[in-house]
Amino acid sequence: MGAAIRHYTQVLDFVILWSDEPATPTLMDLGHEEIELQVTTGESDRLFCAVVNVYVDDVDSRFATYKARGLNTSAKPQSPVHQGPVDQSWGRREFYVTDADGNTLRFSQPIN
Repeated sequence: MGAAIRHYTQVLDFVILWSDEPATPTLMDLGHEEIELQVTTGESDRLFCAVVNVYVDDVDSRFATYKARGLNTSAKPQSPVHQGPVDQSWGRREFYVTDADGNTLRFSQPIN
């Protein structure tokens, strides 16, 4: 959980909204602009990762900020959308971040 907290709060701008145990949480709500995630260690192997769409105003500057904070893009070297923002055929410019637990956040904005 400690690695997840650091990843989401120090790199990706989430804030802790609630935690079951401040010192050693097993369940936590994280907020980011207009979304909220719940992160838990209580589900163990019963869940198989998640995908969350995060809509932002400027996907390129968001990616640059996260890279400057230490976002590691080496885990999926064959995935261009994990390496930086990409214009998608469905009308969004996106980049993906997959955390150490296999959960993927898709940061996107509409292509004008």
